[in-house]
Amino acid sequence: MIRMTRTVLTAVAFASLLAACGETAKLSHEATTGPSPQLAAPKETLVPTVKIAPAVGWTDTAGPTAANGLAVTALARGLDHPRWVYTLPNGDVLVAESNKPPKPKDPKDGGDGIVAQIRQKVMGMVMARAGAGVPSANRITLLRDSNGDGVAETKQVFMQNLTSPYGMVLVGNELFIANADALVKVPYTEGQTKVDATPTKVTDLPAGINHHWTKNVIANRDGSKLYVTVGSNSNIGENGMAAEEGRAAIWEVDTKSGEKRLFASGLRNPNGMGFDPDTQVLWTVVNERDEIGSDLVPDYLTSVKDGAFYGWPWSYYGGHVDARVNPQRPDMVAKAIAPDYALGSHVAPLGMTFSHPRGMPPELANGVFIGEHGSWNRKPLSGYKVVFV
Repeated sequence: MIRMTRTVLTAVAFASLLAACGETAKLSHEATTGPSPQLAAPKETLVPTVKIAPAVGWTDTAGPTAANGLAVTALARGLDHPRWVYTLPNGDVLVAESNKPPKPKDPKDGGDGIVAQIRQKVMGMVMARAGAGVPSANRITLLRDSNGDGVAETKQVFMQNLTSPYGMVLVGNELFIANADALVKVPYTEGQTKVDATPTKVTDLPAGINHHWTKNVIANRDGSKLYVTVGSNSNIGENGMAAEEGRAAIWEVDTKSGEKRLFASGLRNPNGMGFDPDTQVLWTVVNERDEIGSDLVPDYLTSVKDGAFYGWPWSYYGGHVDARVNPQRPDMVAKAIAPDYALGSHVAPLGMTFSHPRGMPPELANGVFIGEHGSWNRKPLSGYKVVFV
């Protein structure tokens, strides 16, 4: 036991040393963006490159730098790990204060042996430095700016005792919330500031180990269908494909019955979604795989085709095979389609919304705003900003 502990500690020290070194990108960020990104040769290492911008809050006098013609103000401060926002028709803003659900430590999570333990330690370092290692508040807070000055006068607990809530969408007089383990709903009346009703389950969602726990939800134009994102349970299927059942996908859910069907798959970690206001085609942003170099793999924005397969875990950007995945599936690679637009390697896109011409400068009137969480597996850093495509 003592020998094993020393071995683990030695491995951790070794992992920390390697993580501090890492591998630097050879391609510019611009080279890995756009409809035809440059894809470098994969570079697999024992321990992934690690570089993280530490999470530091804004001071009262500092804030994000806005593009020309735009301004940024703090609608509210002092929130507990806010992860998602949703604006109600009356202008109230709902904020999901949330984090990953707790889970028992599993020595087989990510594989057996010393290499798996090294990787687990590295990922723990990543989460802590990025400010993500805090317990989940499991609540939704309502913000109301009554006088339109950009600062919320009302900050009210709207719902609590949820299970790592994330996406929210209002359909008629029902508010749907995507918890980590289920899609639920509650009745809603315009203007109310608190929900007392017990949520009703609409459908279960894949939970378990929850490598990617965030679940988003949006509704189509007539509200008859909901679309729910479910991220993978791993980087490249290393926990076994049985653990990926129903994951790395977007599900279509019937609003009334709760019946669901697989809409699209092979999307490692889809988050933000939106319908093109002109065509009503569904789009999403996706976090691609890690640990094959600072230049791979570009995260992306793509339209989502009904029944389509986007490659994960066996390939990326169409037929680019990931040799690490075992067993290989050339039949699935043959089905994989390439995404529409690369956002750059490891930028970690989360939120997305189509722009509205009203009130926007002409150059920002037609396109998509995308919030990028930022990289941990790239040197130099990428992401950590809002971009427009």
